[in-house]
Amino acid sequence: MLTNNSTFKIISFLALFFLITHKVESRIVDTIEALQEKKIGDKEASIKIVEFASLTCGHCAKFHNEVFPKIKKEYIDTGKIVFTYRDFPLDKFALKASVIARCSGNDRFFNFLKVLYKKQKDWTSTQDPFKSLLKIAKLGGLKNDEIKVCVGNKSIEDGILKERLSSSKKYDINATPTIYINNKKYDGDLTFEALKLKIDSLLN
Repeated sequence: MLTNNSTFKIISFLALFFLITHKVESRIVDTIEALQEKKIGDKEASIKIVEFASLTCGHCAKFHNEVFPKIKKEYIDTGKIVFTYRDFPLDKFALKASVIARCSGNDRFFNFLKVLYKKQKDWTSTQDPFKSLLKIAKLGGLKNDEIKVCVGNKSIEDGILKERLSSSKKYDINATPTIYINNKKYDGDLTFEALKLKIDSLLN
């Protein structure tokens, strides 16, 4: 259970992160935008990576906290890779977290992912993970009415679950995270070093 001091530190971190990186302003939750594919990087890049992940998955958090930032710096930010994130929620809290992240809008989506994964152990270990998610959503810039509309949006939830079912069959997803590189399932280690070897071999 989190202590009051720990809770204060978490809230302070989230507030500082979002206030520094984004102008907080009210926006209408757009269902169409929410269900669009979430990509980062040059869409014309020769290397296309797709990740299937769950926001309550510990291995997914490890990947996003330790590996993804290095991939982003070396390959995504330099136009060599376009990275697509696909939700594959493993439980109801992962599903709600996915909905909230998608409600944030395309421009803030990956920053929401960053915080949700960075603080995963904190919000998933509370007595009420859903309540913790709502706090993150508010600190991320979503207003109370937007959050209410967002978490009650059955269309977004159904869209995520429909895509999860489709991906499970089409891409043979039996664990998270699952990575595809240029339409081929990657079975190597999920370390930066291993992925770098694979990516560089395709670039050369």
